[in-house]
Amino acid sequence: MAAPEPGDPGAAASAVLDELARNFTYGARGAGNGSLSGAWYRRNQIHLFGVLLAILGNLVISISLNIQKYSHLRSAQQEPPRPYFRSVLWWGGVILMALGETGNFAAYGFAPITLIAPLGCMSVTGSTIISVMFLRENLRASDLLGMTLALAGTYLLVNFAPNITQAISARTVQYYFVGWQFMIYMILEILIFCILLYFHKRKGMKHIVILLTLVALLASVTVISVKAVSGMITFSVTDKMQLTYPIFYIMCIIMIASCVFQVKLLNQATKLYSTATVVPVSHIFFTISAIIAGIIFYQEFLGAAFLTVFIYLFGCFLSFLGVVLVTRNREKDHLPQSYVDFGNVPGKQMLDKIQPDSSCLSYGTLPDGSDSIKSPRGEKKGV
Repeated sequence: MAAPEPGDPGAAASAVLDELARNFTYGARGAGNGSLSGAWYRRNQIHLFGVLLAILGNLVISISLNIQKYSHLRSAQQEPPRPYFRSVLWWGGVILMALGETGNFAAYGFAPITLIAPLGCMSVTGSTIISVMFLRENLRASDLLGMTLALAGTYLLVNFAPNITQAISARTVQYYFVGWQFMIYMILEILIFCILLYFHKRKGMKHIVILLTLVALLASVTVISVKAVSGMITFSVTDKMQLTYPIFYIMCIIMIASCVFQVKLLNQATKLYSTATVVPVSHIFFTISAIIAGIIFYQEFLGAAFLTVFIYLFGCFLSFLGVVLVTRNREKDHLPQSYVDFGNVPGKQMLDKIQPDSSCLSYGTLPDGSDSIKSPRGEKKGV
């Protein structure tokens, strides 16, 4: 059979398929497959580097959040209160936040989406540990249980994530971008997004599920573009320059635009609902959408065994449960007292109740027990 001509469209398709065949390498069956053995480490060194970047990035983000929180507390205690953006400590937290997000961005270039995305639970657990150690917040039993479950889930995720090594080049991204799987996925996602956006904007529905589902749908596009951009940069450094292809800049535009709208919707959710409610729901929705995006666009579960997929999903469930337990009722434990007990003010004597009990006959009357007020002429009138 003759080889296809260089200008033939079939030659380009054949070259892409050959490149994909070289990119996908699965661990062979045998001793050490699926366990933390020497063979497992040798096969997954590049993945472990990505995991290490993601974990360190999430821990740095948790440190930055606590630094910014401490800066807000210090600014509020000063007389007169200083704007937080004038604090050197606050800007230090912003710089650490940027470094942590850079680590997460780079991690997608070395490991699959299905491995990196669920590791966001490390930011929540790390923030809890730091707030207990340095901000003197209470350590609850649910925090310990949640952190244990999150760590156990992370172990299962890292150990049983898809054992796939994939070099992300511009031609690979182009091939996936026009695939029928991704086309169907994008049509369904755009349809669902438009329906939810209609109910949110036109009908005024601001339920947390609607808002965070919109965020998750945008996040799935974000992680696809982030992995494409990060992967092409990594490929350019280690092999061949990929930054001259138009698909690189298309993915950059998609990444920036989806991030901007995602942050805008997330801010609306945090204004309407407490952080203790938004954080776990957002983490769960984001992780699920990212996993689905990785499976459909990058085909990261291609050839995976059923038991491996089941244990991986169980690890996701444990990490979700751990995040929910850590953030559950956390803000309620630190609510300020909503009243002032005048009986405890030094030098002041409590003369009467500010408001009688509802069961008392004088409920709703003036503090001195009078049921009348004086008119401008000095005459008493009934209330």
